[in-house]
Amino acid sequence: MELVGAGAGPVTGFGLDNLPYGVFSPAGGAPRVGVRLGDEVVDLAALLDDEVFAAASLNAFMAQGRERWTRVRERITDLLADGAPEGTAHPLGEVRLHLPFEVADYVDFYASEHHASNLGRLFRPDAEPLMPNWKHLPVGYHGRAGTVVVSGTDVVRPCGQRKAPDEAAPTYGPSRRLDIEAELGFVVGTGSQLGGRIGVDEFADHVFGAVLVNDWSARDIQAWEYVPLGPHLGKSFATSISPWVVPLAALEAARVPLPGQDPEPLPYLRGAQDWGLDVELVVEWNGEEVSRPPYRDMYWSPAQMLAHMTVNGASARTGDLFASGTISGTDRRRQGGAFIELTWGGREPLTVKGEQRTFLEDGDEVTITATGPGPGGGRIGFGEVTGTIRPATP
Repeated sequence: MELVGAGAGPVTGFGLDNLPYGVFSPAGGAPRVGVRLGDEVVDLAALLDDEVFAAASLNAFMAQGRERWTRVRERITDLLADGAPEGTAHPLGEVRLHLPFEVADYVDFYASEHHASNLGRLFRPDAEPLMPNWKHLPVGYHGRAGTVVVSGTDVVRPCGQRKAPDEAAPTYGPSRRLDIEAELGFVVGTGSQLGGRIGVDEFADHVFGAVLVNDWSARDIQAWEYVPLGPHLGKSFATSISPWVVPLAALEAARVPLPGQDPEPLPYLRGAQDWGLDVELVVEWNGEEVSRPPYRDMYWSPAQMLAHMTVNGASARTGDLFASGTISGTDRRRQGGAFIELTWGGREPLTVKGEQRTFLEDGDEVTITATGPGPGGGRIGFGEVTGTIRPATP
């Protein structure tokens, strides 16, 4: 579960106003924590002489809390103002990037009104697109933390039961409708006690940063299994994340109001702080751009997701990952975050590299990138999350 640094995202967007955290290993060396500056990775244990960064994950540092995150970020920014000191930086193309944190729990939400409405129209054409609860709470499900992998990890086509509408009975075999979901994920730095709650306005005290997510989805397996308990094997085989965790502090200039919530949410989902984010994603299929999903259009904010996730007293833990669900805009042919939307369930194929395509074939590669506004008119980069589809195992 690792990625060679070469090609791990554009240099643009990785200046001092970003400094995303990751875990890397230099040639012949052990994994350790670093930050990305341009096309280099700075070894934080060497830069700061701090053993918490001589570790194979960010968890120990994230557990130290927001005040510590702020102090370290300020110190790093000062030390790197004139470039990385000699002996502390490695060229990006010469290091290996790893899963940046140990994933404790994983929850995936369904926070885009446009995506949820599109799927509702596809799956329930004679009913209201949104279920009655959708505008009252952030709908989500608990995923499988053990199958969260870093960008560059191959994705083996999953097998399971699937039943097409024209089939009399289900059959077992490889998924025939393998899809993507372009998402933004949020990483919990400091958790909460069992029986406690995290309020909407406590979001920044608990969330360390954000990553790109591709929640691979086997639509045929999912369609047969999800009633009445929801996603299971159609989702749990692989979820890819980017190797860089963009600190929440780097996203201040990207914050925007939510597009509007009607009816007004219940009191525990209201707060004084807006956590909409003006982040634009780009989806490439075999190297060809097919969509630009805008995160700023999301109905539910990540602060509301975390508040809902813990309102029943469920504890949050360092390393928890919760994702937004598929990000889609108003134009589903240009802003859809999943191929099921872009091709309208496979009925309207896309032309990719001169071929008519609907769902993923073996050998296909999908890359998702993203940027958001930074201070002074610059851009904050998230790097990329990439995966290649391999044939199902016998």
